[in-house]
Amino acid sequence: MVPARSYSQAEITSALLAMITSDPGRQAVMRRIHASSGVETRNLVMPLEQYSSLASFQESNDYFIAEGTTLAERALVGALHAAGLEPADVDFLLFTSVTGIAAPSIDAQLVSRLGLRPDVKRLPSFGLGCVAGAAGIARVHDYLVGHPNEVAVLLSVELCSLTVQASDDSMANIVASGLFGDGAAAVIMVGDQRAQQLGLGGPEIVDTRSRIYPDTADVIGWDIGGTGFRIVLSAGVPEVIDRNFAADAAGLLAAHDLTIADVGAWAAHPGGPKVLEAFARALDLPDGALDASWRSLARVGNLSSAAVLHVLAELMDTHPAEGTNGLLFALGPGVTAELVLLRWADGENLAPVGEAIGAAA
Repeated sequence: MVPARSYSQAEITSALLAMITSDPGRQAVMRRIHASSGVETRNLVMPLEQYSSLASFQESNDYFIAEGTTLAERALVGALHAAGLEPADVDFLLFTSVTGIAAPSIDAQLVSRLGLRPDVKRLPSFGLGCVAGAAGIARVHDYLVGHPNEVAVLLSVELCSLTVQASDDSMANIVASGLFGDGAAAVIMVGDQRAQQLGLGGPEIVDTRSRIYPDTADVIGWDIGGTGFRIVLSAGVPEVIDRNFAADAAGLLAAHDLTIADVGAWAAHPGGPKVLEAFARALDLPDGALDASWRSLARVGNLSSAAVLHVLAELMDTHPAEGTNGLLFALGPGVTAELVLLRWADGENLAPVGEAIGAAA
């Protein structure tokens, strides 16, 4: 699910140039970085011409709450409809975002708006960043292992455009202004016993793995101050992947007597061209293995925690053959990695994703 306003990368670059820097040299750098980002279009929650008029963090965060709640509602309604369920069927709701804050959180606002039960169990999460799409699936799965008759939801809302910093020509802000878009996603997940009752199809979650890499806290994150969320995004992310990721992926697969060659569906977080190239290099993937992630990056940009869920939605729309193994993964602040091993089968425990306009929504 993405906002209705869609802009080409060239339009966004042109509109943000003067907002971010007046220096011709830095503007040239910004044009080059944006053009090489792998992004063709992005959907933004505000009209493009209004971003330069945001006067404070309070103003942008108020916009996050109002528009984020609306986008979350659309994503969740779409996902429930695709799964043949009603809001009152939801027992557990994990909400994640790293681009705005609210108390009560956005998921609480949805209880009365959508008719969720007043006894629905909620867990709002902040701080996981881009990894939260994969980590959210893993943690909801953990919950459902102990509640096999229940219906659970992972709901992600990220309005990344509201975090772009005016008059900040740092490389991190320049890169972020050309990479991140706005969007939401909702995943409906059901416990094993409930899945058998409902006859839902989709991939089964076989196993998950979490990892936090030492001495990487300054690679990805936020510096939070008077102007809001100022991104921390170093050039070291591909190096972290090169150094660590293959062993974690191979370890998860080996625990189930699988290798990279046994994986037929890949859902990599589309963190940018260098990130996707590093994933493919670390895992020695064949050409085309991460095409779904590259297409998502081009179509909507990096949606932080919602991004890998958009990729998953596209994979699910292709209806992989029964028995296909899938690997979904993402990185976030820490640096943290989360990997989810999937297997496509009939009547299993992951139902459709409320992803993009016109798809499962």
